[in-house]
Parts: sequence; C-alpha cells; structure tokens
Amino acid sequence: MLTFSQFLSEAGPRIKIVRVRIRGGKIQRRKKVSNVKGYKLKGTKLVRMSSQERMHRKMAARKGKVKRRAKMARAIMKRKRTMKRRHAMGL
Repeated sequence: MLTFSQFLSEAGPRIKIVRVRIRGGKIQRRKKVSNVKGYKLKGTKLVRMSSQERMHRKMAARKGKVKRRAKMARAIMKRKRTMKRRHAMGL
C-alpha cells in the first residue's frame, strides 16, 4: 500500500492525486487534478484553460459557495434544535 506522499511523488509536482471523493453521487478513486493555476488535465496532459472557461469556473464556484453556505446554515440550525431537545430530555 502506497502512502499519500508516495502518491504525490508518483504523479509529479504539477499533478495532484485526490484519493477518494464523491462527485454527482459517484465515487472517484485516485482522481488526478492539476496543481497549476489556470491549467487543467485533458486526458493525461496539462493544458492551459481558455479565459472563457476560467471565467465560467470562477462564477460557478462563487454560486456554489453561496448555495453551500445556505444549505450548511440550515443543517446547523436543525442540528442545534435537535441537540436542544436532546439536552432538555436529559440525554
């Protein structure tokens, strides 16, 4: 079994290997991502992103940030309520 540092040295400094993550309900193992700003992986090569793609990604990340924050706030509020009820019951 390789350690995380061996994963990184195996890929090189410009490519990072993400061990496990979930995207769109599917599990991704050993997913390679770019370590260089403005570049993406196309197949096995690092390719420079177009300015249009960079702009779209930036805007999407911003929208996602707001959505994530709102959903997280709701989840935290619900957890607080639940914990309050539990404490009131003496649990």
